[in-house]
Amino acid sequence: MRSTVTTPRAQSSTSPTSAESPSRPRPRLDWRLRFGALSLIWGFSFLLIKVGTDGYAPFQVTLGRLVFGTAVLATAMAVKRERLPRGARLWGRMAVAAFFLNALPFSLFAYSELTIPSTLAGICNATSPLWGMALSLVALSEDRPTRVRVAGLGLGFLGVLTVLGVWQGFHGLDATGTALALLASLSYPVGWIHVRRTLAGTGNSHLSMTGAQLLLATLQLAVVTPLFAGFPTHLSPVPLLAIAALGALGTGLAVLIQYGLVAEVGPTTAQMVTYFIPVIATAAGVALLGESLHWTTPVGAVIVLAGAALTQVRGRKGA
Repeated sequence: MRSTVTTPRAQSSTSPTSAESPSRPRPRLDWRLRFGALSLIWGFSFLLIKVGTDGYAPFQVTLGRLVFGTAVLATAMAVKRERLPRGARLWGRMAVAAFFLNALPFSLFAYSELTIPSTLAGICNATSPLWGMALSLVALSEDRPTRVRVAGLGLGFLGVLTVLGVWQGFHGLDATGTALALLASLSYPVGWIHVRRTLAGTGNSHLSMTGAQLLLATLQLAVVTPLFAGFPTHLSPVPLLAIAALGALGTGLAVLIQYGLVAEVGPTTAQMVTYFIPVIATAAGVALLGESLHWTTPVGAVIVLAGAALTQVRGRKGA
């Protein structure tokens, strides 16, 4: 579940490790292992949301998630001595990004999982590249369609219809919860387009921009939650632990891992984590939560992922 798309500035991956060997690079965990860890963290996020909503209201789950995630980013900023960005206009634009990339989709997914399985929520999340492709055709004049990408868009939405089993009347799925999950996935590319248009080239680091974004999203939920959900009347330990893990790992640590991956292997390779998330979310929901799995779900998910992959294919220059 991506929370930011700001492209990090290039950083050196080497640093002195001792006085005896100042030129030796500091050992780093192989990027493939970090890629796998990120896939697992985001894949299990949908299970953690489901567990969190067993004890707390959706807005409370989202607020807790953002609080723990912001704490991780604040700690990372303190360690690296990063400062928050400055400028009222910049903060206003980041507030919009925080709403569409964090506050809104996190809340919508939490509400959706009150009535739909975590497996379906994870698959709905995989439609984000499809929404992004459709929106970019309208909002980004430089992002021109190709036959392959348009075919991918059509294939992807055919996969969505397969997952929903529309010819069977949704085979028992809750239409409202499913719509909320799809709206959550739509919210991400809306935020990405806003970031691309208004926040590119600010001169601030990825870490400081993301930290500010999560802080703003936390403040937004801090205002909304007491009005619509109030405060918890009692503490539920297991759901609370799920929320803490969701925030610290799925929102905080995951962003830091993603940041390192983009810096090392580039955004194209890093964003391929999207295609592993629904697989892990489905496996976790079925194995750990005992959620049922109709044949339309995995078959439709494969079609969705194939379509999403095609929408990311870029035509050759001059073609």
